[in-house]
Amino acid sequence: MTIPEQVLVSRRGHVCEVRLNRPEKRNALTSNMYEALIDAFTEAEGDEDVHVLLLSGEGGCFTGGNDLKDFLDAPAVISSDHVIARFLRALSGFGKILIAAVHGPTVGIGATLLLHCDLVIAAARSTRIITPFVQLGLVPEAASTLLLPRLIGHQRAAEMLFLGAPLDASTAREWGLVNRVVEDEALMEQARALADTAARQPPGAVRATKRLMRTAQSAEVAAHMQEELREFASRLRCAEFAAAAQAFFGKSPGRSGGGT
Repeated sequence: MTIPEQVLVSRRGHVCEVRLNRPEKRNALTSNMYEALIDAFTEAEGDEDVHVLLLSGEGGCFTGGNDLKDFLDAPAVISSDHVIARFLRALSGFGKILIAAVHGPTVGIGATLLLHCDLVIAAARSTRIITPFVQLGLVPEAASTLLLPRLIGHQRAAEMLFLGAPLDASTAREWGLVNRVVEDEALMEQARALADTAARQPPGAVRATKRLMRTAQSAEVAAHMQEELREFASRLRCAEFAAAAQAFFGKSPGRSGGGT
């Protein structure tokens, strides 16, 4: 499979669909996939005919998170121009309606990116939202240590981030992480219907409203993201991460699936 095929971008009316397409590796995100996502977000942002971006995953899950092998092969330095930092800026700064359709394991950054989506629709039976950062000797990213406690409360956020226990779709909706829960088989049909409804709203009013909704905390989010990434980079060089990665690959020889 070539790299461009691992992130599929298509247009349907005023909706841009971006689909992670690396199902054999649980849609684990690599540097090249991040670059493709940045391009997709940037192009959708600049295209006046695009009103909504719908993000989803191919195969058995939304995404297994970052590809750990990709992390181990790359220098453990995450600067402001690192591909992950640039993706997070594109994500948090996206000015149009952003919808995520999640199913199966939704792990690591797959979970934390939901905090920057305007609408999240989840498959009832299969969805498991998992934040295993601490178990891997790392820290969360995407300003989740700021946004998650604000959204669901400190105790619930602590349970998610410290313990990493899977969160099912109904609990995620109860806690405010998910807008709608639908049958697995109807996920994409319902997600596209939601995207179409959103795309019919006056785009200028939507952009202005979204800007007003996030103005008060945008600088705080950006600063918090940078602080998390500095700590993340530091943790990548620690013995705790090395031991967790060794255990991960020891249990799954040759595996390069996600985890953060």
